Amino acid sequence: MNKLLNLTLLRIIISLILFIVSLFTTSSIEFVLILISYIIISYEVFKEAIEEISELNFFNECFLMVIATLGAFYTGSYEEAVMVMLLFEFGEYLSDLAVNKSKKSITQLMDLKAEKTNLLKNNKIVEVETKDVKIDDIFIVKPGEKIPVDGVVIDGESFIDTSAITGELTPRRVKAKDKILSGFINNDSVIKVKATSTINTSTTSKILSLIENSNEKKSNTEKFITRFAKIYTPIIIISAALLVLIPTLLGQDFNKWLYKALIFLVTSCPCALVISVPLGYFCGIGAASKNGAIIKGSSELESLSNVDYLLLDKTGTITEGVFEVIKINSKYLSDEDFLNIIASAEENSLHPIAMAIKEKSKSSLKKSTKFKEIAGKGIMCLINDKEVLVGNKKLLEENNISVDNNNDTGTIVYLAIDKKYQGYLVIADKIKESSMQLKNIEKLINRDIVILSGDNNEYVKNVAETLKIDNYFSNLLPQEKVEKMSIYLSKGKTMFVGDGINDAPVIKKADIGVSMGTIGSDAAIEASDIVIMNDNIETLEKIIKIGINTKKKVIQSIIFALVIKFIILLLGVIGISSIWMAVFADVGVTLLSILNVVSIFLKKY
Repeated sequence: MNKLLNLTLLRIIISLILFIVSLFTTSSIEFVLILISYIIISYEVFKEAIEEISELNFFNECFLMVIATLGAFYTGSYEEAVMVMLLFEFGEYLSDLAVNKSKKSITQLMDLKAEKTNLLKNNKIVEVETKDVKIDDIFIVKPGEKIPVDGVVIDGESFIDTSAITGELTPRRVKAKDKILSGFINNDSVIKVKATSTINTSTTSKILSLIENSNEKKSNTEKFITRFAKIYTPIIIISAALLVLIPTLLGQDFNKWLYKALIFLVTSCPCALVISVPLGYFCGIGAASKNGAIIKGSSELESLSNVDYLLLDKTGTITEGVFEVIKINSKYLSDEDFLNIIASAEENSLHPIAMAIKEKSKSSLKKSTKFKEIAGKGIMCLINDKEVLVGNKKLLEENNISVDNNNDTGTIVYLAIDKKYQGYLVIADKIKESSMQLKNIEKLINRDIVILSGDNNEYVKNVAETLKIDNYFSNLLPQEKVEKMSIYLSKGKTMFVGDGINDAPVIKKADIGVSMGTIGSDAAIEASDIVIMNDNIETLEKIIKIGINTKKKVIQSIIFALVIKFIILLLGVIGISSIWMAVFADVGVTLLSILNVVSIFLKKY
């Protein structure tokens, strides 16, 4: 790309020198120099116009410029013909330069891959290509190096810079058994890591794939511009032809009206719209990635500007998802035995609540058999040949077991053994500090924020009241969350934010599905339209602002381009504007539109 830009600049300089020299020579030599200058500067435009025509695309901006400049030569306006082409090519050069720099600065954010890996083989460090690293390989990461693939730290402690993935500037301390992702940078100490992915299945590759494919899904505005250009361009060419033909048939001067038609053609080039609109959405997607979120396409980015309802899962989304047992209410067993039976039943579960119970239990776990997980309700198994039920109130009531009423705040886990109620324990989950920003987000959407949770009513109510959210639903099974989502879908545009795995059906059903805190999960990336890398509600606020700003800037560029072009067109028809003004209406407006949309990426949110 840089080589092509340099060649374009060289052609512009040579052509300009020849043109300036021609102004100080005799008329015969002047024409030859102007002609050579014109050929040098315009041959790429002619070449592209011919290629487009060969594909039966007669209505392209290069074709318009060829007609306009050849028409200027016909009317004897040689200098104007060369200068129009010079300014057009210089404008295209500046446009390509701006676009290239914008894309480069955005893709540099995604410069996450480590080409080499320090693989540990036979107690020796061997430098290999990262593409050759396999799952379970052991590698060393030195200070200042990028993590090449996803892995688990098996030895050493260090501060890790996660900003390239999460957008968070504060380094994170990692130690043995901590998971780390490709693209992170090791700051201060050597660590030994066991690979849990290859380069193709790593977080880095998934993110890069999303970025590279982010423009495949066009926004409604982009689709409109594409359709608009296909209709607009032939109308302009036909109108320019009529602008010459009708006055000439009425006895007017042909050359005079041909010149006006040339102004009309140059002014009408739609490149400001064709370039600035997709670039604007690309800059918006880049701004989101810079702030810790991946947006899959410009249609999703545009949708962020018009959200009616924001619906959120509770656990792991607006709460930490880090649970602890805060109360045990056992009727017959000691607290330790009560806790041990529940922990034994939960042994095979990876749910955060189960992990918290197992961590709290100090005794050796008992062996469970005939384990059965009942979605949204709990677990059924056998321990010491006794039927054990562990779960929520619904699970026990479905088995005709009465439970105590309680007003505890938190997640309530009940226990029954051989159909006999044994008591319950309470697990609490801390509200994220960033969730306090939800009131700011409420100002950015059209209607309401709603919590959808499977937890008990008292706990969900407590979280909602703390965050000052009026609308919440509790004790919801996965399918009931989908049903609630359907109600809000019928009322307006919805955004759902969840953990990306358990909430995959709701994420898929929402107009905009967002997963939080699940970077590296295939389920999250496939189900959601937006992946928030840093598990932070503040990032959600930022990307909504980016969506709103992107839509505003793109619309500004469209209106600005059309208004300026209309004014110059009108002045050209009544004989006031010149071909120089027409060039400004094309090249100048394009550059200003590009600068306007590039500000989307540069702005701090």
